[in-house]
Amino acid sequence: MTGQTDIRHTQEAALKTLPLIAILRGVKPDEAGEVGSALYAAGFRCIEVPLNSPDPLLSIKALVDTLPDDCILGAGTVLNSSQVDEVHKAGGILIVAPNTRGPVIRRATALEMMVMPGVATATEALKAIRCGARYLKLFPASTYGPDHVRALSAVLPTQAQIFAVGGVSASNMNQWISAGAKGFGIGSDIYKAGDSPGAVYRKAVLLIRAFQEAQSKTESSQS
Repeated sequence: MTGQTDIRHTQEAALKTLPLIAILRGVKPDEAGEVGSALYAAGFRCIEVPLNSPDPLLSIKALVDTLPDDCILGAGTVLNSSQVDEVHKAGGILIVAPNTRGPVIRRATALEMMVMPGVATATEALKAIRCGARYLKLFPASTYGPDHVRALSAVLPTQAQIFAVGGVSASNMNQWISAGAKGFGIGSDIYKAGDSPGAVYRKAVLLIRAFQEAQSKTESSQS
């Protein structure tokens, strides 16, 4: 148990250092390991495979078998608690959902998985927190904008962390960070079905650089 706890602390520390989630929608099991390795080499430490991808559980297992323990791996588009169990069986520890469902959050929490439910309103966000979530996915972020994050942050507990997902790119990260977003989920800007590992690596490097520059700029303006 101590070993598992140490690994989880390492994983959460890695996510805090670089709070970016690579979303591999459409990835196939035979390419997942190489794509994941390219992301890891670039600096990513959190990867999700949406469950509407081809054979997603096999892709998750391929990632788990390929990448080091400090990488947080799991599934997106998780809609029910039985899917949580399937992801856990495949070795994943991350559960990302497009909506707020108590049974999904509670099941993931019971299995000591990292859960990030989708929220939009303060009602949904506070419900997710009551059910045990600490990470919240504002989705689709582009529909609401940075000012929505700023307003939500004013009423949520300080331990809640909002990740903006959907419509976030290298060009607008600074706006989201300034508004209070703690991290981002990146989809088509980092991976499109069929992308080579080399292409993914290059996009990942650019996104990490953009995030670090945006973070530094925000910190400078607040000091």
